Amino acid sequence: MADNEREERPEPAEDADSATDLFRALGRQVKLLRERAGLTQRELGERLGYGEEQISSLERGRRIPQPEYLVAADELLGANGLLKVAVEDVVRAKAKARVRHPAWFRDYARMEQDAVELHDYSNQIVPGLLQTEDYARAIFSMRRPLLDEETIERRVADRMARQSVFDRWPGPTASFILEEVILHRPLGGRATLAGQLKQLLRIGRLRTVELQVMPTDREEHPNTAGAFILVTPKGGRQVAYTEDQGYSRLIVDSEEVRVIASRYGILRAQALTPRESLILIEKLLGEL
Repeated sequence: MADNEREERPEPAEDADSATDLFRALGRQVKLLRERAGLTQRELGERLGYGEEQISSLERGRRIPQPEYLVAADELLGANGLLKVAVEDVVRAKAKARVRHPAWFRDYARMEQDAVELHDYSNQIVPGLLQTEDYARAIFSMRRPLLDEETIERRVADRMARQSVFDRWPGPTASFILEEVILHRPLGGRATLAGQLKQLLRIGRLRTVELQVMPTDREEHPNTAGAFILVTPKGGRQVAYTEDQGYSRLIVDSEEVRVIASRYGILRAQALTPRESLILIEKLLGEL
């Protein structure tokens, strides 16, 4: 979701740039400390409870470093407070980064970051919250009309920053239903697809996430109206978010939301179970 490109900067460019510069600087510091400690990205991730790709994204400044990550990395790598002292700056920068998205997506992005529940049905591509950097870059690169390189990189960074929702605790209760065809479509090439399937396996095994695949051979389908997301913000009512041909819509009418939620419930019943879905993804990964 959220691949449309109506370029509107919701805050002064210098504010967004300063936040990005901070994340990149912290990423370089962690990389230097990690290399001095003789650890690979995978080894550091295992000790801190992160995946190798997450560490890579953090070191390149494409993912917002969570305060708990900075504290743990500081202690593990013997930074003597070098990383801890940046926690307050990161908290302020995160508030700015949340509104970096185009205006049409901003309201949803705010709700997503504070959501207690997220439920996503995707029928064309892997949803943004589950995408790898390479997959996201491929999606933005093939957009028509074409985007310039700076816009592509900014959108990739913004998309990776959204995924910090999985880093907080307690995270939202989340579920995802993907049409099986998505798992076969080699957007960006087979290597990119392989990396994306590995990402789906990793996130699908999180305690707070249930990932299901809707088989292509199903003879019945409760939703032919397109992709959607159901989100429940903290202390608020469930709403729905949809996109279609460059137009986004945040649905707050309770009856419309009820209908979409009902469809989602039927989709979950007709899709493969989470365990069956992970087995299928492992099988497809082995065939690449």
